[in-house]
Amino acid sequence: MRYAVLGDIHSNLSALEAVMAAIRTHEVDVILSVGDVVGYGAAPAECIQLLREHQAVVVMGNHDAAVVGELDTFFFNQHAKVAVEWTRAAISGDDMAWLTCLPYTWEDEFVSLAHGSFDRPGDFNYVQTPADADASLEMLERPVCFIGHTHVPVCMLRYADDPLRTGYTLDREIDLRDAIVTLINAGSVGQPRDDDPQTGYVLYDSETQVVTFRRLSYDTEREVHRIRSAGLPTVLAERLYLGV
Repeated sequence: MRYAVLGDIHSNLSALEAVMAAIRTHEVDVILSVGDVVGYGAAPAECIQLLREHQAVVVMGNHDAAVVGELDTFFFNQHAKVAVEWTRAAISGDDMAWLTCLPYTWEDEFVSLAHGSFDRPGDFNYVQTPADADASLEMLERPVCFIGHTHVPVCMLRYADDPLRTGYTLDREIDLRDAIVTLINAGSVGQPRDDDPQTGYVLYDSETQVVTFRRLSYDTEREVHRIRSAGLPTVLAERLYLGV
């Protein structure tokens, strides 16, 4: 099975369109999204529609949950709170119903999917270190799990020759044949935070067991203009130039 995996989209239509165009050049069987389809950006309805048109498998992120009222925004920063309120007013009832129905986790024969840690998906815990990854790795029933939330692409894994040690790699192409279980952060389509403003996505082939991180440029100016025109906080536009 060949997968394309999308990290946090955050209502960035220009980035999502660029990624979808790139994905069409690959022989992909299914598109997966680790959630946070909405929040921060100014095109939530359009991003939802594009994912639905491509029949993407999507799990719920914390911003998705906040928009539909399943998560309190108490711990959100002020800019994120403003974007949540703006998004609620910008999407249709049908969009809201679609977001509400998103599951916290998803699995098929080969991979698992969650937004934050897989072990407690409704808590949206960040996985930033190998120690953070341990609880999820220990409960996975599939060899590979894709997550997001931190917006930073990284692979946490355990190898057969040292099954109790969790390592990590920032490599952009990784052979997983010697790994027994792997947790892969897909980064972010719409708001990268690894000092690289390019959008990105992940390809995974369950037969070859190779995962590939891809980055590409997109029309950042168009999305910056969209955010500013919507009256959203300026910082949400400016950070797109920096990848932070």
